[in-house]
Amino acid sequence: MRLERKYARRDFFKAAAVLGFSAYLSACKRGSVAQTVMNLGLPDSFGMSPDVRTWARYPEKTDLIMLTDRPPLLETPIDYFLQDLTPNDAYFVRWHYAGLPTRIDLRTFRMKVVGAVSRPLQLSFDDLRTKFEPITMTAFSQCAGNSRSFFRPQVPGAQWMNGAMGNARYVGARLKDVLKAAGVKAGAVEASFRGLDIPPLQVSPDFEKPLTIEHALSGDSIVAYEMNGEPLPMLNGFPVRLVVPGWFATYWVKALSQITIRTEPLHNFWVDTAYRIPTTPGHSEDPKQPSQETIPLTNYPTRAIFVTPDASAKLKRFAEVKIEGVAVDDGAGIRRVEVSTDGGRTWTDAALDRVIDKYSWRRWRADWKPAAAGVCKLQCRATNNQGQTQPISEWNHSGYQRHSVQTIEVEVI
Repeated sequence: MRLERKYARRDFFKAAAVLGFSAYLSACKRGSVAQTVMNLGLPDSFGMSPDVRTWARYPEKTDLIMLTDRPPLLETPIDYFLQDLTPNDAYFVRWHYAGLPTRIDLRTFRMKVVGAVSRPLQLSFDDLRTKFEPITMTAFSQCAGNSRSFFRPQVPGAQWMNGAMGNARYVGARLKDVLKAAGVKAGAVEASFRGLDIPPLQVSPDFEKPLTIEHALSGDSIVAYEMNGEPLPMLNGFPVRLVVPGWFATYWVKALSQITIRTEPLHNFWVDTAYRIPTTPGHSEDPKQPSQETIPLTNYPTRAIFVTPDASAKLKRFAEVKIEGVAVDDGAGIRRVEVSTDGGRTWTDAALDRVIDKYSWRRWRADWKPAAAGVCKLQCRATNNQGQTQPISEWNHSGYQRHSVQTIEVEVI
């Protein structure tokens, strides 16, 4: 079968492995595969048209917006969000270390389950596919720093626009089934997850993230080995990755190689320092007085974003405009999306597309016929089934989980 042949072995483009990504991208630029244009000092509402960003094409990927090459941070152009599923070759990429795997032989690959278990496991790729019931789910994934570039004042970190997210259909083994096969011992408090990426220095901590043992044993997480009917792309975690639906992608460990069952909580940089948000109401803080108390970032807030029209679009008076977007939350379900075409003075309900899956995004659409020329401020906001909606404004010093009401300005002529 086609999938069987593709699973046999994965080489991540020998040029990338031998030369390193910087040299590889230099070669791409000489071949006009990557393109760099100046940032021109854009208004706060910019973010829909990535024409002034750096573009690059990596193995198994189409042209994507490149934030950095070591490690690769690649953003999805927003027009790919006009469909239910984000194509694998256009799916965003986020690694923490440049030492990511570039070649994996499935004949020798093993995913270990160790620690406080009765039966330590070393599972092959075929073990995961054949010894556990396959589960299919469509799930939305989002980088914690998605849309960071829109915070004002600006904050340090990768300056993502709205494309550090995607929606895909995964197939994999239930995490709880894998852990039950290993026999979790009494007294376990966490399961932690580590991938094949290598820190640059011996003193650098492995990228390892924990879930409480209750979450790991009762949640909907899976160890995924298929993405949109194909093997996972190397840059998205081949051969297997953890999928933690409803939670930010920092927990979706790529190239998953080891699960450790712990009797004491994990403490490392990625838990105690990174990926934390203020304990203040709405997890927002005053830029002049940042909060000193933080907690780990976990599940998605409710949010809607525009996909079309483009913020740089010039629209015609009295002409029909198709407004489309996506709305997300942590799995409770989107109940309502509203759109304003007058800067928030009045709101109209958008039409919701069908529910794709519990943890999928939900697409929405609205029709608008502008009656007057000039600049119009479009806004959108979502409400989920638990009544959670979006704030008008927010700020936190790490630029995480942006979910305030989105505003874009379009010109009507």
